[in-house]
Amino acid sequence: MYLTPKSGLLLLVSCVSAIAAVGCVFELTSGQPDLGNQNTAIILAVSIPLTVLAFLAAVRDAKDNME
Repeated sequence: MYLTPKSGLLLLVSCVSAIAAVGCVFELTSGQPDLGNQNTAIILAVSIPLTVLAFLAAVRDAKDNME
């Protein structure tokens, strides 16, 4: 098993931010987001790159610990 605590935490961050992104998309398409359009759009704009970056960092950390 190559999962380290660091890569596990990064995967957790990636999953939570992906869930936030999907939730923001649903909120924005519903017409009346609970947090308002601007706040929901900001959360969406932050969560998408965070998802990708955290996932790539987790993969890189796991790959570095394979040896």
